[in-house]
Amino acid sequence: MEQTKRNPITEGKIGREMLLFFFPILFGSFFQQIYNTADALIVGRFLGKIALSAVGGSSGMIVMLVIGFFVGLSSGATVLVAQFYGAGDEEEVSKAVHTVFLFSLLCGFAVMVLGIVMTPAILRLMNAPEETMEMSIIYLRVYFTGMIGNLIYNVGSGILRAVGDSKRPFLFLVVSCILNIILDLLFIIVFRMGVFGAAFATILSQLVSAILVIYVMIRQKASYQLHLKKLHMDLAILKKMIQVGLPAGMQAVMYGVSNIIIQVGVNGLGTDYVAAWATYYKIDGVFWMTVNAFGIAAATFVGQNYGAAKMGRVKQSIVICMLQTITASVCLSVAFYVVSPWIFPLFSTDSGVIKIGVAMMRYLTRFYVLYVSIEILSGALRGVGDTFIPMVISGVLVCLLRSVWILFVMPLHNNMYTMMISYPISWSICSVAFFVYLLCFSKLRLSVFSKKK
Repeated sequence: MEQTKRNPITEGKIGREMLLFFFPILFGSFFQQIYNTADALIVGRFLGKIALSAVGGSSGMIVMLVIGFFVGLSSGATVLVAQFYGAGDEEEVSKAVHTVFLFSLLCGFAVMVLGIVMTPAILRLMNAPEETMEMSIIYLRVYFTGMIGNLIYNVGSGILRAVGDSKRPFLFLVVSCILNIILDLLFIIVFRMGVFGAAFATILSQLVSAILVIYVMIRQKASYQLHLKKLHMDLAILKKMIQVGLPAGMQAVMYGVSNIIIQVGVNGLGTDYVAAWATYYKIDGVFWMTVNAFGIAAATFVGQNYGAAKMGRVKQSIVICMLQTITASVCLSVAFYVVSPWIFPLFSTDSGVIKIGVAMMRYLTRFYVLYVSIEILSGALRGVGDTFIPMVISGVLVCLLRSVWILFVMPLHNNMYTMMISYPISWSICSVAFFVYLLCFSKLRLSVFSKKK
């Protein structure tokens, strides 16, 4: 139990340790966003709008859905590792680590083969523009070739965060992003490799981040040390991992599908609205990165303390994380509301687009705080392995409700505010459902009501 005694997540001051854990995740997300923007600028500037559409259009959505699903699936391993590590069960931690790494290798290979073979059919099913089809096929096939490295990095980073290490995944991401930008410039501008070069730069940088994760975990002298010769598939661990991770993966897919339907509704409003929404979506990403980082923190702190049977600290972790996230969301809401007239002109010089974008931001930022409990409570529930009901709640009350609203209500009043009001409505209903489930039915209800410290 020595590692538990030295573990700041189960022993330290929760508020302080949570912020120390949170900020590297947040900075990593910011860095990823900077890379994504730089990548789009390089492709759009030097390869043109068709290449940009090929890389960021249907191809981008496919990549987001696939990666979102497998990141959600691998969260099952993250939860198990956090619980075992918090309980000081070194043998189970080791089993989980070696099982999930082998599972990631097999899944990465399967997705690589299927992706390469099925890319043309998937793009046609999505009705991708014919002028971008050839470039999209090239980009996706190259991208799928590097799927193993992508999954290894995400799984390894999840394991490190599960044991309380959020700094090294952040550093790996920084190295990967900088390398990606350098290789983009080299392959696209110097070697003139087109979209193939853009995809090749991405998979090479992901491979480097995967190698860094593997190297650190092999060198690590702890229960989560990786021994390549010990890779095996523990069926009991795998079953638990899938039970926890599959609902989280499906939830990510449902959010992706609902976003596509939202985009269809926006498309019907006209070009100015599409441009304004796309710009708002980029700025809005700062909020989502922030609450997502707090959600990861909630899952890790709840998971480890739940594994250590410290139910008082489980309750404190939820409450403190909720308060910190509410504070951050209010600050971001006020900041975005005030500076939005100066932000949008950085992305567009069209007065109509700027006016619509500012109106969108000033309307939606007022409701950000309504989403906080969804992210934190779902993270907390994920920390104890409870993911199926949260998936159902989010899937029905956010994804399905919002999709039905766009498909059936918006045509009756086809305007921007009809589309946007679906967000606060779905957030409010979903938040109430999460609180009811947490307090009355979930595994965590006893810890929430418990007075034990």
